[in-house]
Amino acid sequence: MDQLPQDVLSIDDVRAAALRIAGHVLRTPTIPSAVLSRLTGAEIYLKLDNLQAVGSFKERGAANRLALLTAEERARGVVAMSAGNHAQGVARHASRQGVAATIVMPRQTPLAKVSGTTAWGANVVLHGATVEEAASHARHLAASEGLVFIHPYDDPAVMAGQGTLALEMFEDAPPLDALLVPIGGGGLISGCAVVAHAVSPSTEVVGVQVAPYSALAQRMGAPPQVLGGATIAEGIAVKDIGNQTARVIAALVGTVLVAHERVVEDAIAMLAEAAKVVAEGAGATALAGLLAHRDRFAGKRVGLVVCGGNIDSRIFSNVLLRGLLRDGRLLRLRMDIPDRPGVLADIATRIGATGGNIIEVNHQRLFASPSVQAAQLEIMIEARDRVHATKIEAALTDAYTVHRI
Repeated sequence: MDQLPQDVLSIDDVRAAALRIAGHVLRTPTIPSAVLSRLTGAEIYLKLDNLQAVGSFKERGAANRLALLTAEERARGVVAMSAGNHAQGVARHASRQGVAATIVMPRQTPLAKVSGTTAWGANVVLHGATVEEAASHARHLAASEGLVFIHPYDDPAVMAGQGTLALEMFEDAPPLDALLVPIGGGGLISGCAVVAHAVSPSTEVVGVQVAPYSALAQRMGAPPQVLGGATIAEGIAVKDIGNQTARVIAALVGTVLVAHERVVEDAIAMLAEAAKVVAEGAGATALAGLLAHRDRFAGKRVGLVVCGGNIDSRIFSNVLLRGLLRDGRLLRLRMDIPDRPGVLADIATRIGATGGNIIEVNHQRLFASPSVQAAQLEIMIEARDRVHATKIEAALTDAYTVHRI
């Protein structure tokens, strides 16, 4: 690794930021999770920055950067680009400080993040299909309207603000063997790595990127794959890290892991069900990195940064349902049945006798069956686990032709 670039960011910068934003952002809890520890084989500690007022760590960097504005800059107003969390952080703290804020967001930004940003009083402009296109338009507005551009990550003041998360975590958690941090543009891991280097040098700081946006991990030896496209972790859907964050990461971060989409979904569901924590895709990415590389962290004391909780309700419910299907706790069956009285009652009785719970039924008589004397039934059943689901299916197969779907 390279020499620490003190001209970009130092521990003194982070400590100054902590004093500057104290009382303006929450000091979020760091909690042990016995359930996650049992499930993963590591001793897990969660830093819950999803509990910030805007639901994300991004509030820290925004608060610090805005606090450093000059009087002339405050009068001009600010502009930022974001997929959601930086937007809400800038909007909230600009409103608190009486500074006009314009936020440029990609057109496909989740509605929860758009409405959350407008609720803090910002002028939201939806522009472009990607964060990069939104950033270009934000810079255009900054130049044409004289606004101060607030970068979401490649700004030392923002990086210092994000690092206050790690200051709190190292004060509140026992000594950590590893700290896993999601990487988008690199602002959060830069701040965290500077803090770890100064106050807990034995802690390995490990970055985690989601597979479609893993440019840094690929440069560090991860298997190549095509970058870009949709991801549930839209908060870290950044094609590459910043120039200044790259310098800090090169000096202090030796490993960046990759988590694939399905593992991120699993992590969201695991946090919700096991830890009772609501996390967005980016917020669950640290846990996803651990799940994808369990052996590497087995038996170690590991800190996981839950950096955000702004997940759309529909997406959240779909993730949970998909998790139930993969775990075998939701069973979807298609059955060819005779079209005569009492058949549906018999099927319901068989399911009930095994302890299954019918969630949904679709009975098609006119078009799906090859015979007018037959019908097709699609049924969704709740089971305790995969073994129980197999028993339910077997009970139905004794009397009917059954296909799992």
